[in-house]
Amino acid sequence: MKRQVLIGTAFLAVLGALLVAQGFLGRAAMAAAQGKPQAPRFEVDPFWPKPMLNHWLLGNTIGVTVDAQDNVWLVHRGAANLNNDERGLELKIAECCQAAPPVLVFDKSGKLAQSWGGPGQGFDWPASNHGVFVDHTGNVWIGGNGPGDSHIVKFTSDGKFVAQYGKPNVRASGKNAQGNPTFTAGSNDPDNFGRVAKITVDAKTNEAYIADGYLNHRVAVLDAASGKMKRYWGAYGAKPDDTPLGPYDPAAPPAKQFRNPVHCADLSNDGLLYVCDRVNDRIQVFKPDGSFVSEVFLAKNTKAAGSVWDIAFSKDPQQRFIYVADGQNNRIHIVERNGMRYLTSFGDGGRYPGQWFGVHSIAVDSQGNIYTTETYEGKRLQKFVYKGLAPVTQEYQGTVWPTTR
Repeated sequence: MKRQVLIGTAFLAVLGALLVAQGFLGRAAMAAAQGKPQAPRFEVDPFWPKPMLNHWLLGNTIGVTVDAQDNVWLVHRGAANLNNDERGLELKIAECCQAAPPVLVFDKSGKLAQSWGGPGQGFDWPASNHGVFVDHTGNVWIGGNGPGDSHIVKFTSDGKFVAQYGKPNVRASGKNAQGNPTFTAGSNDPDNFGRVAKITVDAKTNEAYIADGYLNHRVAVLDAASGKMKRYWGAYGAKPDDTPLGPYDPAAPPAKQFRNPVHCADLSNDGLLYVCDRVNDRIQVFKPDGSFVSEVFLAKNTKAAGSVWDIAFSKDPQQRFIYVADGQNNRIHIVERNGMRYLTSFGDGGRYPGQWFGVHSIAVDSQGNIYTTETYEGKRLQKFVYKGLAPVTQEYQGTVWPTTR
């Protein structure tokens, strides 16, 4: 009996010590989080999407969007970016593999639901398609940044041609010493474009905002029904200027014009337009009429391809956060939209799930999950599952691998 009492007393002492320790750790965690801002937290889903049939492969994946049914759309470049060893089936030299069609649609589960795209009758498919957007009517918009791509194409959701705005090769200016065609920017052309990077359509006004682009240096706004250009502007809302600026210098005063490429133009719920001035490492914010509001620099010392590649908004009604794809540093930056305060970033360069080789485009579904694409040799679509808000304890989180439970 005495032995049982001693054992019981010891057990209660250990249990008490554990409860005290748990309370201390809880208070310590609360103290550490006190006063710290909160930010969305994500984990990569390494099992999404599901494998495609037909031995299909992706080329450079250079556009992603999510429609009203949470289907995930991507556009990629296919055979043009695959080497012959990857195209064995297509070249009839092996059983694997071949390029998938340019436009692919995945359902919520990650299953490929639809595919189409490429050259056809009555329109000029871009030489190098770039960016995809599904508007409120279900039409699909695609740009292009090939040498002669000075136009935009629009299709129904099942791939039927609807309209083309602009004509290809309008910006052609002759040939160089090697006999290759040359092209000149035309940022004040009211009818054509200069290698469009991305399109966004405002359902309220039925206006299309064009990030224009890899040759031009402007944002252009079209009537989405007719394609007629209504207005356009350059950096700070000024008239666009195509004078070459030379390489980006982080120590120099901010450039008065956009550098190439103007890589995104995304509209928030409260009517502000966020423009990716990629190589200048900045987001510029405008009113829909082109009036300049503010700018913010991210990873400002980034050179080469720049740090601001694409953006997406969090799915809360206020769109409290902006997610910025940074393909040079291979991270997603999280910015608090009110005040444009930088909070944290995640991801890394690499081949494993949750890492990137040239993270290029980003989109968010109705549940707050993030989808990214990769250019260069990344050639991939990935999903990052929204795990709620958490205090920011690290400026850089690294690879967000699923947590072991």
